[in-house]
Amino acid sequence: MEIGFALPQYDYSVPGQDPLNYPVILQHAQQARMLGVTSLWLSDHIVLDLVKYGGEPRDYGAFEPLTTLVALSQMVPDVRLGTLVLCEGIRSIPLLAKTASSADAVMGGRLELGIGAGWYEPDYSMVGLEMPPVGERMARLKESLQALRTLFGPGPVDFKGRFTNFTGAYTLPASPQIGGPPLWVGGKGDRLLGIVAAGADGWNTCWVWTHEAYDARRAVLDAHCDRINRDPASIRRSVGLYALVGENESDLASRFERLKQNTPRGVMSGVSLEDWRQGRLVGTVEEVRDQLGRWGELGIESVIVGLGAVPFQVGSLDDLDPIMAAAST
Repeated sequence: MEIGFALPQYDYSVPGQDPLNYPVILQHAQQARMLGVTSLWLSDHIVLDLVKYGGEPRDYGAFEPLTTLVALSQMVPDVRLGTLVLCEGIRSIPLLAKTASSADAVMGGRLELGIGAGWYEPDYSMVGLEMPPVGERMARLKESLQALRTLFGPGPVDFKGRFTNFTGAYTLPASPQIGGPPLWVGGKGDRLLGIVAAGADGWNTCWVWTHEAYDARRAVLDAHCDRINRDPASIRRSVGLYALVGENESDLASRFERLKQNTPRGVMSGVSLEDWRQGRLVGTVEEVRDQLGRWGELGIESVIVGLGAVPFQVGSLDDLDPIMAAAST
C-alpha cells in the first residue's frame, strides 16, 4: 500500500508554529519522503476556521497549494505532488489549466490535480464571489473537467459551455504528462460520483471512513460507470484518513494523549481513544497493517494520512514512523 501525506498548511497545523512558515512545511515534506511516503498533498482554502470541528471561531491563514507544491518540487525529489482538492468555483478554468501545466513542467511531470465542487463560503466571499447553490456547483465541476481535458490537449482549442468559454486557446508550456496532470475529484455524494465516472482519472474521499461505508460509496461509483460503459477499474482510488499508530497499546495511548494536547482548543473535547478508532487508521502496527490490507482489497491504491485531528494538522511528525512500518510488508 502506498502512503501519501497531508502536509501542514495552516496556521493551526503545527504546534508552536502560528503563523506557519514555509521552512516548516519543507522540513515535513523532506522527512516524509525519507520515511517512504510516495505523495504529498495540500488543500485549498483562502483561510479556514475550525468551527465545524468544534474549534474556536478564528480564521487561520493558509499557504496557496500550487505555489507551495512548485516550491517543494525543487527540494523534494521523486514523490508525486497533489491538490486535495482545489475549489473549482474560485478560479478561471483556462487560467487554472495554464497554471497547472506550467507547474507540472517545473515539477517534472509529478502533479496530481485534484478538484472539487467547493463547500466553504469564505473561499468565495474573500475573492468577491457568491457561492452558488450545490446544483450549480456540481454542474460547474462537471463542465470544468471537460474544459480542462480540452485545454490539456494540443492547441488551439475551442470550448463553449454554460460557465466556461474560450476560442483558439493554447496551454503552453504543456504538461510533461500525456493528456495533462491526472484529474482527481474529491467527494462522496451520488451526483458527484456520477461526475467522477464521467470525467475523472481518480476519486478521493476523506477523512473519516469505515471499510463498510466506503464500500457502499464504491458500489455507487461502479454503478455510474456501468451506466456509461466505463470500466470501473479505469478510475484510480485513494482515501484520506486520520491516522495514529502505536508500537503497542501503551504507546498508542501515549500518542493519543499527545495528539489531544497538540490539537486546537475544543476539537478533541470529550473524545476518547476508543472514539478515535472509529473510521480512522488507528491501532497498533499489526492492527493497522490489517486495516491497510482491507483498504487494498477495496481497490485503494494509496492512503493519504493526516497526522492530526483536523485536516492538514500534524500533531507530531514522529507519528509517521509507525504508520510506515504498518504499510511495509
